Amino acid sequence: MLFMIIECFRNGDAVPVYRRFRDRGRMMPDGVTYLASWVEPDLTRCFQVMECDDRSQLDAWIANWNDLAEFEVIPVITSDEASVAIAPRL
Repeated sequence: MLFMIIECFRNGDAVPVYRRFRDRGRMMPDGVTYLASWVEPDLTRCFQVMECDDRSQLDAWIANWNDLAEFEVIPVITSDEASVAIAPRL
């Protein structure tokens, strides 16, 4: 399953997040794959796409970071998957 993660840095401060990432890495549990990320130009939010079989795996990853950011987790599908799903209704 794919998930879009919206990560809002606490107090709009990216420094503690990037410092921990530099020192400890992404700290993902087995079974979670990082695919891509984008950060707002003002460095207050990050948008990540992650892949895993079970949402609880993401919760374990979030637990490593929730002192520095708030997280919104949104299940997503690819555009190709959406095209297949919608095709019968066209």
